[in-house]
Amino acid sequence: MQKLRTGYVYALTANLSWGFFPIYFKALRPSGPVEILAYRILGSLVFVALLLFVIRGWRRLFALVRRPRTLAAIGAATTLIAINWATYTYGVVSGHVVETSLGYFINPLVAVVFGLFAFGERLRRWQWVALGIGAVAVVVLTVDYGRLPWIALTLAFSFAGYGLVKKRLGLPPTDGLFAESAMLTLPALAYLGWLAAQGRSTLGHVSPAHTVLLLLSGVGTAVPLLLFAAAANRIPMTGLGMLQYLTPTLQLLCGILLYREPMPPSRLLGFGLVWVGLLVFTWDALRNAHRSASARRLTLVAEPELASVRAPGR
Repeated sequence: MQKLRTGYVYALTANLSWGFFPIYFKALRPSGPVEILAYRILGSLVFVALLLFVIRGWRRLFALVRRPRTLAAIGAATTLIAINWATYTYGVVSGHVVETSLGYFINPLVAVVFGLFAFGERLRRWQWVALGIGAVAVVVLTVDYGRLPWIALTLAFSFAGYGLVKKRLGLPPTDGLFAESAMLTLPALAYLGWLAAQGRSTLGHVSPAHTVLLLLSGVGTAVPLLLFAAAANRIPMTGLGMLQYLTPTLQLLCGILLYREPMPPSRLLGFGLVWVGLLVFTWDALRNAHRSASARRLTLVAEPELASVRAPGR
């Protein structure tokens, strides 16, 4: 029970942190999205390196060097998470917080599609209904925006793809995040060096508070990811999935209430369809989980009775 409670605390903390990310990244202006991304990468690397030093996890990292296929998969995960981070940072800084929230509302439905193709999973009838509603929602929002909601779709597909690769890898959270950050370190350092040479770096040139926030952006990136990974090992997937809706809900509220981004009726209709699809998807998942749990209980009850019936014949 203690393990379950701890897992829910971890998951709630991670999703609350992600939900208020727009406020954090808005506070980093006038830094550009790529500069913010570079500091997120370097900060994550330093933080996770210190964590690995404390828990003495370096030996596992040395073993990865001798596994080229694993390194290739880490490279794929690194590319996907870099795209996700860059797109999210751009979306927030450029005033598209509502669209970034849409990406994480769509993400569970995209993850289902990936499971269908990658693992040969078979979708239940109501899952198909949820996916159909989600597809209609994307069409409605495309008409509303006058373009594909590319920020939302990029976030949804990149994070779902990242989750897929991480599931196949099965690495400890600290190892995977350190390896991903390490692969991005040289490009990040090169970009920051170029900014400094051009006299366009904002570090130390805005305010002391801005400098501290920029340097801590890596910690803010790494901690929720590690908490989420720890929660996934402690609580059921249904509980984890339900709490994930907290993140885009808070981001949506930030976009509408704090930053006054527009929400015309047509856009509200698109979001409404997404929410209906998610409700159908969640209801089906909970119903299926309840049926599976009931079937397991019946099996546990029936096995002793069958054993007692067979006993005289042995």
